[in-house]
Amino acid sequence: MFDIFFGFSFLIFFLLSGIAIAWTLFWLWMLIDCATKEPSEGNDKLIWVIIIVFTNLLGALIYFFIRRPKRIQDYGR
Repeated sequence: MFDIFFGFSFLIFFLLSGIAIAWTLFWLWMLIDCATKEPSEGNDKLIWVIIIVFTNLLGALIYFFIRRPKRIQDYGR
């Protein structure tokens, strides 16, 4: 019984660790993408970096699904 519980908890630990690593890498990718490719017109770049930094995954998801496609369409990068 103990071996099954230990194996299951070990599996859950690695699954959650993988999700946390993927989450962090996605957040870092969006932060770098915003900081390097967002045009410096006005304060847009600064505001998006602040949003991504302080809202973490939610800000990165908003940037990825809303702002990034518009930026790629408008500026081609």
